[in-house]
Amino acid sequence: MSNASQVFGQPDPARRINEKSPTVTEAASPSRRYNPWVALVVLCVGIFTILLDTTIVNIAVPSILSGLHASLDQVLWVLNAYILVYAVLLIPAGRLGDIFGPRRMFIAGVAIFTAASVVCGLTGDINQLIAARCVQGLGGALMFPQTLTLLTEMFPEERRGTALGVWGGLSALAAIAGPTLGGWIITNWSWRWIFDINIPIGAVAIAGAFAFVPDIRTSVRSRLDPIGITLAGFGLLAVVFGLLEGQRYSWGAVSGIVSIPAVLAAGAVLLAGLVAWEVKQRDGLIPTSLFRSRNYVFGNLIGMAASFAPLGVFLPIVLLFQSILGLSALQTGIAMSPVFVGLLFAAPLAGKLSDRLGAKWFMVAGTALAAAGFGLVGHAAVPGATARDFIAPFVVMGFGLGLTSAPMVAVIMAGVSGELAGAASGFMTAARQLGATLGTAVIGAVLQQRLAANLHTEAVRYSQNLPEQLRAGFISGLSTALQGGHELGRGASQLQLPASLPPAVAHQLITAAHDTFVAAFFDSMPATFDVGVAVMVAACLGALALRNVRGGAKHAI
Repeated sequence: MSNASQVFGQPDPARRINEKSPTVTEAASPSRRYNPWVALVVLCVGIFTILLDTTIVNIAVPSILSGLHASLDQVLWVLNAYILVYAVLLIPAGRLGDIFGPRRMFIAGVAIFTAASVVCGLTGDINQLIAARCVQGLGGALMFPQTLTLLTEMFPEERRGTALGVWGGLSALAAIAGPTLGGWIITNWSWRWIFDINIPIGAVAIAGAFAFVPDIRTSVRSRLDPIGITLAGFGLLAVVFGLLEGQRYSWGAVSGIVSIPAVLAAGAVLLAGLVAWEVKQRDGLIPTSLFRSRNYVFGNLIGMAASFAPLGVFLPIVLLFQSILGLSALQTGIAMSPVFVGLLFAAPLAGKLSDRLGAKWFMVAGTALAAAGFGLVGHAAVPGATARDFIAPFVVMGFGLGLTSAPMVAVIMAGVSGELAGAASGFMTAARQLGATLGTAVIGAVLQQRLAANLHTEAVRYSQNLPEQLRAGFISGLSTALQGGHELGRGASQLQLPASLPPAVAHQLITAAHDTFVAAFFDSMPATFDVGVAVMVAACLGALALRNVRGGAKHAI
């Protein structure tokens, strides 16, 4: 008897795979035996890297701004290029697993992700880094859906919940580890190492997959729906491009007749075309029958909001802590940890109690608390604030997100039939990633717009203390400082000054520039965090529209 059969006290899982469904086969030799728990560890190693990379890079934003002399909108693309490609390709990547085999696509995804990480760590150009992050997103998308397919087939139903619980727990672990681990790496080495650590992890995952993960194949006939993929990809790209690049082009012309409003409108038209196309498809990217369920629709919208707000506001928080309060990257990661402490405390509590009491009211309470948390963080971001002032707001924010996220899967998946479960879970995951992308783009755009306006206002105010002949140049330089976003990474305290300038005057200019930037940043915080508050309030209203779901809800769709 194999190790796996000893664990389960029943026939070997490879035989169970063949016996339980005529559409599933084990392509390896019949004499080959797999321990599903060892395979689970291997899959978790691969998944941990892609989840980690959705949070760890946020901590590196000021270092990348300075190190690559990049603008803020360019660094926002470093964050969003990865998430955007990852989100758009999640569902078609799952279908590739059906066609070529999930283990093969998992290994391909790890290999692509690891190779792209090498390029990320070596690049000296911001555009190369953005391109490499796109390739990382491709690798992550190929990896992620295969793990669910493999776990579902490797584990019998009575053990599957435990396995999926371990797999799901990685999200919280990666969220906690990302800022703290990233801060420790950047403080002791450099931002490049946050990508280099993926190399040995990727090598272990590839070797482990070949050695311990079964080569499961299905006879499911899937098509990739290239038209749907194209409409989704270019539509989302246009929307995100318009939001991130709007401030650079003053929300006007980009080149010739192409303008930011035109790009945003084109994105909206393409996404509307995607909806029209998918409605007519029998085997499109998204089975439209899913959207007959009120809980599926509102649950996914709440899921998008729960990703939109926190990942969006992490950017201004990181810039605030490092560029304004002067914390190191490691200190920033530690200062942000109360968010995840609150989340970890609330999530299991909500998950356990919602089975008995129903998920709806936990999601209502969670979204309301999260909205309050974002508001409290914005209220704490005032001149003279320290990291300690954010502890309580962060705990409230995290507790609210934990109450929201834990019951969310039950709400969304209740009423989804078995044959639609894969597509339903794939869309759910993609929707949350799209929420994160839009959150970073929208909140980043608000931050840029408010900073640009407030830098000019504060530059005019602080210039009154400077010699008259320096005022115009000071106002002009600070008003356009956002376009050279590396100044954000330095706290806007290192200006390019003429060598002939008297030391006393140079010191006065540097001090005035720093004070201008600090005042402008704090002036921009209320509007920036208000976006997060508004999104979570809308999510709370959406939660009120849910049907209450308790454990054991019947499938209906």
